[in-house]
Amino acid sequence: MIPFLDLKKVNDRHNVELLEALKKVVDSGSYILGNEVKSFEEEFANYCGVRNCIGVGSGLDALRLIVQAYGFGPNDEIIVPANTFIASILAITSNGVKPVLVEPKLESYNIDPEEIEKYITPNTKAIMVVHLYGQIADMDSIFKIARKYGLKVIEDAAQAHGALYNGKRAGNLSDCAGFSFYPGKNLGALGDGGAITTNDDELAKKIRALRNYGSYQKYVNQYKGLNSRLDELQAALLRVKLKYLDNDNNRRREIAAYYRMHIKNPKLILPQVQNDELCHVWHLFVIRTKNREHLINFLENKNIKTLIHYPIPPHHQEAYKEFKDLSFPITEKIHQEVVSLPISPVMTNEDVAYVVKALCQYE
Repeated sequence: MIPFLDLKKVNDRHNVELLEALKKVVDSGSYILGNEVKSFEEEFANYCGVRNCIGVGSGLDALRLIVQAYGFGPNDEIIVPANTFIASILAITSNGVKPVLVEPKLESYNIDPEEIEKYITPNTKAIMVVHLYGQIADMDSIFKIARKYGLKVIEDAAQAHGALYNGKRAGNLSDCAGFSFYPGKNLGALGDGGAITTNDDELAKKIRALRNYGSYQKYVNQYKGLNSRLDELQAALLRVKLKYLDNDNNRRREIAAYYRMHIKNPKLILPQVQNDELCHVWHLFVIRTKNREHLINFLENKNIKTLIHYPIPPHHQEAYKEFKDLSFPITEKIHQEVVSLPISPVMTNEDVAYVVKALCQYE
């Protein structure tokens, strides 16, 4: 059986270091916002090339806190891709702000800059960009629009740890960025975790308070904040795994290149690289096909596991029934056709070749 993602195998490579890191935290007696969180924040900020990193409880909380810190309110709007995981939109609506959904480009699955300007109103305050599946969005075009209208740019970089765009990493391509360290991410913890990166020192200072009950000083609450702090144990584990992130991303690129070169089947649409290879870290390798269930069943019979990212677009979710009359045909087409193939740094060449052979035989 070729699993979609073997997390045990992913983490077994670092077993000794991970256990040492856990013991260090246990022995320290410091379990909330201690040295491990501080050190990880410094190391991840350096890795991303930014001045500030703030560790938080999850990727969703990272985006929620960014929107809250900017002070956006009920009369404000944030442009966001229609084709995204629901967390991007939840972060906006949980702050009482209106999400304005915009179609992606079919070639990249990322937000289409040519569509953005059509949706800008006097109430628009920001553009939330999602680097979906690990590929950086068209940031040059997006920043040109943002500067024209005086808008903030927020990165949802939950799937793009380490991706490069014009020499800068994800997390350093906007005014502020949110990351997820969910276990399946390219940089994954062994539980939930997230982070915010920014070069805005004042914004970072405010977010540090917001994640900690809105408090700079214990029992003195300046803001209506959250309890959303990256855990000491998870920070210690992330410090270990951060050292290997670039190598893991390079292995993902090798697998993706092999898939793209050797999968030959007219019934399958392979993903495209929109800029250069370093702009994509292949968090997911997503193909499209007209008869998705048939393909999934075929691969299942070949002992190859797949997943769907994502089966239901946000505007068709019951949680957002106010959007049910909206039509986003490109987004809907993507959600009806996508299938994610196995890809991870621990896949063997034999595994990869087996997946390719099966897909070439698919009828």
